[in-house]
Amino acid sequence: MLRKKEYNRKQLIRKIMSAVTLVAVLYSCASIGRPDGGPIDETPPRFIGSSPVDGALNNNKTKISLVFDEFIKLEKANEKVVVSPPQIQMPEIKASGKRIHVNLLDSLKPNTTYTIDFSDAIVDNNEGNPLGNFAYTFSTGGAIDTLEVSGTLLEASDLEPVKGMLVGLHSNLSDTAFTKLPFDRVARTDSRGRFSIRGVAPGKYRIYGLMDSDQNFAFTQKSEAIAFDDSLIIPRWEERLRQDTSWIDSLTIDTIIERKYTHYLPDNVILRSFKEELFSQYLIKSERLTPEKFTFYFAAKADTLPQLRGLNFDETDAFIIEKNLRNDTIHYWVKDSLLYKQDTLSISLTYLYTDTLNQLIPRTDTLNLVAKKVKKDTEEPKKKKKKKGEEEEPEPTQFLPVSPHVPSAMDVYDYISLNFEEPIASYDTAAIHLKLKVDTLWEDVPFLFEQDSLNLRKYNLFYDWEPMAEYEFSVDSTAFHGLYGLFTDKIKQNFKVRSTDEYGALFFNVTGADSIAFVELLDSQDKVVRRRAVDKEGRADFYFLDPGKYSARLINDTNGNGVWDTGSFEDKRQPEMVYYYPQLIDIRVLMEYNQDWNVKAVPLDKQKLDELKKQKPDEDKKNKNRNNSRNNR
Repeated sequence: MLRKKEYNRKQLIRKIMSAVTLVAVLYSCASIGRPDGGPIDETPPRFIGSSPVDGALNNNKTKISLVFDEFIKLEKANEKVVVSPPQIQMPEIKASGKRIHVNLLDSLKPNTTYTIDFSDAIVDNNEGNPLGNFAYTFSTGGAIDTLEVSGTLLEASDLEPVKGMLVGLHSNLSDTAFTKLPFDRVARTDSRGRFSIRGVAPGKYRIYGLMDSDQNFAFTQKSEAIAFDDSLIIPRWEERLRQDTSWIDSLTIDTIIERKYTHYLPDNVILRSFKEELFSQYLIKSERLTPEKFTFYFAAKADTLPQLRGLNFDETDAFIIEKNLRNDTIHYWVKDSLLYKQDTLSISLTYLYTDTLNQLIPRTDTLNLVAKKVKKDTEEPKKKKKKKGEEEEPEPTQFLPVSPHVPSAMDVYDYISLNFEEPIASYDTAAIHLKLKVDTLWEDVPFLFEQDSLNLRKYNLFYDWEPMAEYEFSVDSTAFHGLYGLFTDKIKQNFKVRSTDEYGALFFNVTGADSIAFVELLDSQDKVVRRRAVDKEGRADFYFLDPGKYSARLINDTNGNGVWDTGSFEDKRQPEMVYYYPQLIDIRVLMEYNQDWNVKAVPLDKQKLDELKKQKPDEDKKNKNRNNSRNNR
């Protein structure tokens, strides 16, 4: 009897334990999708084998399988993975589970080292940890070429790192190889602009950068960004020593061992990317949006204006011509009202045109310019209905639109400007007034007033402002008479000049620059604040600066035209050199800063500060995302 009770009790305990176990298992399964914390996996995938093996010799297989220790995926394989020598037919590359399958569609070349550079495209399936700088190599011959060429590619105009640009080597040293043949070896720049061309054989090479829009690995389109080095590249290696340190704990060193390793050179090639100026000249379009004005838009700059002949009117002294510096946008303001009231103006236009041989030749087009907004004298404005007993309201006077620039807090170096919507036929200088407040009285002061040298519809007033002084600027009504009959309304604006105590100053003592150079002062967003030419003593002085952080860049103005100019591969002309001051300068009021600046003291790829770069490293973005993920847990 006791044995039977004991047996029943054990059976009951077993059933209870089974039920508890089942509930625990079900709860565990239900909880898989709801993690409640724990460390994030930061370990990248590990390469464990391949077929054919990495470094295989005499290989003729075009299908390759790579195996890793965990499930992986490929990120932006088309952008990041590069096969060298370059493949004209795009290889098939895909991830599946723990494997990557590669199918090379081009025929393999004999006695050639092949490198498949994955960069950081291989990441684990869960956290996206990248296996950085991973490359797979094999040879169709009996040896592996192991030399490497590395460096950095920067945008020539502002030293921004260029991401995703091809960098290739040509053993054919002819200038035409870059424009007719695919690269011998190739790599692609990462988010820092860095590149490393692997599997290079001994020899002499020329190196080029190419934003290969048509994917033929040659510079065949003038719109493609390029880079080239004037010097030959001779790959080599040398044996170096490095120190490996083992630690007892985080503070105590156990041993330091010197180890030999192979270092590949050159490892600091600097390439500067640019787009050539397109000189294909043609008329993009003509338009006549209003009866009084028509405009021609050309594809490239020109040294001269086109020749215009009226077919249904006399073009002699018929226009005021407004053009930009490049002469590629030209506005014609029609003077005579009888002329601009014509619905159609027929014109013969002769200009320089780029033919199929890339030569500039004269070309004449016949154009019929139809006004899209034609004013009709017969149209009368709608009048508001008048109530009984009300007097008829006079029509409001229409004035010539003008945009005055008169800051209420005037900088000591600033000036007053007036911008008009149409050319000015005449103006009365006696109707323009500038008064200085002396005690409680306003006194007229002399000033300089003139048309802007670059914008014919802009007029400027210059005066040597007294700090802290109060001024009154005024313009009498009808002072300016527009080309089409309208007059300006009166203008009146009071303002006060800022104190010199509100500014700081910055003076650069420049060395290493060309004889003709200018400095652009930049804000913390890399935008130009001021510009100053470097004088004969190497000085570039910036007075009256608002407090804040500034940087600067210097442009070697080789042709002295006051702007940065791009390069030309055909003429073997590099773009004009640009250098960055490698520090941010915090300007404070009443402080003057003298900075010595040797533009060549810091390597070009180290000059531009990370704070100013728009192209941020990919790893910084991933770390930011990872930190956000941690904070959300």
